[in-house]
Amino acid sequence: MSYWYPVNTELVLASKSPRRTEILSFAGVPHLIYPSSVEEKTMEGMPEDIVIHWAQAKAADVAFKFPDHPVLGADTMVFRDGVLLGKPKDKEQAFDMVRSLSGRWHTVYGGVALMWQSRGLSFTFAEATKVKFRNLPDSEIRAYIATGEPMDKAGSYGIQGQGCVLIEKVEGCYFNVMGLPVSRFLHRFKDSLT
Repeated sequence: MSYWYPVNTELVLASKSPRRTEILSFAGVPHLIYPSSVEEKTMEGMPEDIVIHWAQAKAADVAFKFPDHPVLGADTMVFRDGVLLGKPKDKEQAFDMVRSLSGRWHTVYGGVALMWQSRGLSFTFAEATKVKFRNLPDSEIRAYIATGEPMDKAGSYGIQGQGCVLIEKVEGCYFNVMGLPVSRFLHRFKDSLT
């Protein structure tokens, strides 16, 4: 058990995201990976409600298989001017997304849900982080798309990879943009045990 992780029971991460497991490893959180089978669909509503809905659905999908472990579900979405920017379908869509972010602010919403069935413990929350891109020439956007990095990422960029060069400013939790607001999650987990 690490100093930051409040229990002796391994966490189960209901996600196959390598970024989320990397963040948990950074924080010294012992965890198993058991991806949820939930398929996300388009939803209407406030971004905070949408990311909490999907995080909760993922945690619930896995929690019954691991009733004696805390199960973590998470979801991340990128919004610009109220428009959801999901994962790109192809290189042209990735280019259009990154170009639409050039020189502008957008908001990354992270939803977190924890369920621990045998303890009757559960909580959810949403985190919002504002990110501003530099003004990007088309040639730089195309060079970034050519790396292949944007193709499996919401908003078509990864702040923890080569996409870091696109970013001018971040207001809020960096790790939320990466995939999991880990500090708030661990403090909320500790508080829920008292």
